[in-house]
Amino acid sequence: MAGKVLIAIGVAIVLIGIIVQYAPGLLGWFGKLPGDIDIPRDGSRIFIPITSMIIVSLVLTLVINLFFRR
Repeated sequence: MAGKVLIAIGVAIVLIGIIVQYAPGLLGWFGKLPGDIDIPRDGSRIFIPITSMIIVSLVLTLVINLFFRR
């Protein structure tokens, strides 16, 4: 069981790396959603991706539940 999870995580990391490297336009919306807080100040920036992290959490929950379903 642990082997399958590690393989799935590895495949997911490779796929995300390929998407980020060769198709950055696909994730151009990520981090710019309504609810993501971006506060630029003099020489610094505060970025709090609330909505984006909720979406990541939902997707990971669905994927993990698919793997551990009996």
